[in-house]
Amino acid sequence: MIALQNQIILITGASSGIGTACAKIFAREGAKLILAARRGERLQQLADTLNKMYGVEIHLLPLDVRDRLSVESAISSLPPDWSEIDILINNAGLSRGLDKLHEGNVPDWDEMIDTNIKGLLYLTRYVVPGMVSRDRGHVVNLGSIAGHQTYPGGNVYCGTKAAVRAISEGLKQDLLGTPIRVTSIDPGMVETEFSDVRFHGDTERAKKVYQGLTPLTADDVADVIFFCITRSPHVNINEVILMPVDQASATLVNRQSLE
Repeated sequence: MIALQNQIILITGASSGIGTACAKIFAREGAKLILAARRGERLQQLADTLNKMYGVEIHLLPLDVRDRLSVESAISSLPPDWSEIDILINNAGLSRGLDKLHEGNVPDWDEMIDTNIKGLLYLTRYVVPGMVSRDRGHVVNLGSIAGHQTYPGGNVYCGTKAAVRAISEGLKQDLLGTPIRVTSIDPGMVETEFSDVRFHGDTERAKKVYQGLTPLTADDVADVIFFCITRSPHVNINEVILMPVDQASATLVNRQSLE
């Protein structure tokens, strides 16, 4: 099992959900954390909490992963003590809407494509060369069951997560011959801000997504990521599909009556 003490871990989308849960579990293990997200205040609150609990070193990176030049600048200008990233967790991502494709909202499409695909590509492009030169590293990409199975109204979001799956496979092939590992974590229903974001802040509609069943939590997913990262160095967990017991596919769920 790999010890994470003093390993430098960069987490995108760290201000909420799975990103925050990852930050907590890795802080507990004594890793050095680079926390990236658009919401600087949320990042600072998280950093303060983790410092109080674990006394870990944290570097904050207020960053929109959709902005390639900002990503390039942020990575290239990291302080020397933070520049040798050991683990990259490409967690930043979102879904917008459940419209039929021919009725879709183009700005929603752009936001999903720019965040889920291009943002992941930008981070990978600017972080992985350092891993190759140092001969160590691990890239963890957050995919989804949506990358394996399309569902009604999921069209573009499912397309972006299918891309994450293909990119993860391609990266693993491109890194063959190096010790760098690549993992895709593909969850089913996880109760985070995901549905709130999808429905543009319609909290009541978001709550209905998880009614009558017990979804995964962000901590459940972070625990699986932790498992993958801490395996023996010769072991690569290529892909993990995890779902709650109450879910059997992207569209098949068991909801208990609320009566």
